[in-house]
Amino acid sequence: MTPRTLFTWLSRAEVVTWTLLLLGMALKYLTRTTDLGVRVFGLAHGVVFLAYVLLALALRVDQRWRLRQLVAVLAAGVLPFATLWAERWVARHELLSERWRLAPEGDAAGTLPERVVAAALARPAAAVLVATAIVGVATLGLLVAGPPPVPGQGA
Repeated sequence: MTPRTLFTWLSRAEVVTWTLLLLGMALKYLTRTTDLGVRVFGLAHGVVFLAYVLLALALRVDQRWRLRQLVAVLAAGVLPFATLWAERWVARHELLSERWRLAPEGDAAGTLPERVVAAALARPAAAVLVATAIVGVATLGLLVAGPPPVPGQGA
């Protein structure tokens, strides 16, 4: 899978999960019928968001994004539907190629982050397992920590 295809896929998955989460929020706060949508779709959105962040970090290394480019892409993941903008912005500025620069047949990895990404690209099945574990552990940590406190409602 090319960097462009993977980024497009995750950007659009982020839009879908935002849509579902907003639907769940409407059911919870507007109709006051159920909070199940927020719990289920919130979790799905969180998992996709963490995967989006992990991909953006890998793309920064592989595609040699500047810090401001990474920050723009990450900020787009926080705002509802902004990953559609990020997808177009990245394409317009030609920030993604059709090949992984650090793939086994590509450039030699020099820095530690490049070696990590190159190792992941050399063993994609293992990389998916590791990325899944990272997202899973981060999700579990966030679930244990619980939601942030709401101002004015105490601890």
